[in-house]
Amino acid sequence: MTTTPPAPGPTRPGPAVRILGDTHALGRRLPQLAVGLVLYGVSMALMLRSGLGLDPWDVFHQGLQRMLGLTVGAWVTICGALVLLLWIPLRQRPGLGTVANVLMIGAAMDLTLRLVGGPAGLPARIALMAAAVVLNGLASGLYIGARFGPGPRDGLMTGLHRRTGRSLRLVRTGIEVIVLAAGVLLGGTAGVGTVVYALAIGPLVQLFLPWCTASPAKDTSPQTPRMG
Repeated sequence: MTTTPPAPGPTRPGPAVRILGDTHALGRRLPQLAVGLVLYGVSMALMLRSGLGLDPWDVFHQGLQRMLGLTVGAWVTICGALVLLLWIPLRQRPGLGTVANVLMIGAAMDLTLRLVGGPAGLPARIALMAAAVVLNGLASGLYIGARFGPGPRDGLMTGLHRRTGRSLRLVRTGIEVIVLAAGVLLGGTAGVGTVVYALAIGPLVQLFLPWCTASPAKDTSPQTPRMG
């Protein structure tokens, strides 16, 4: 009597897959991630230089800078790392893009602030603010489309959504209202740019994301024929 050997269990992914996730098209996705994160930091710096108001998180970062010192970019990095710690009780798993987000955006923002001054005159400031919002939408599409994991703040939002059952819109709005209020109390700049960013960033990301998303690898494993 012959016995059928047990079916092999699922193969544990190797270190590269655990760190990078899908390893398909890395030659495109890694540079795209880096470019997206750098442009994100550049767009945040341009928004600050416009002087017309920042997105809610950057109002908070600027408030911390004015209250405690350091640079705005340094606070972007510090807050990103602290928010990432909040992933632990939420059981969120960071990806390469999550860690790169923490390390690169603040540095790119500080470098841009050193190189770019504020424009003179209201029309130039409005143009700079509008360009910064559009650039931020493109940068978001690039780094999200690279598919290396969400940024720490987006991961906090999705983790709370999963654990509480509340809608993503409600969770995001709640988080951003809290950080915006805290930032204003600390001395951060909220203004027309804050409103424009809130209204425009969603549609802009939706516009750019289809063009920026790297296609996942096709499943080439043999398919089991369906019976019946």
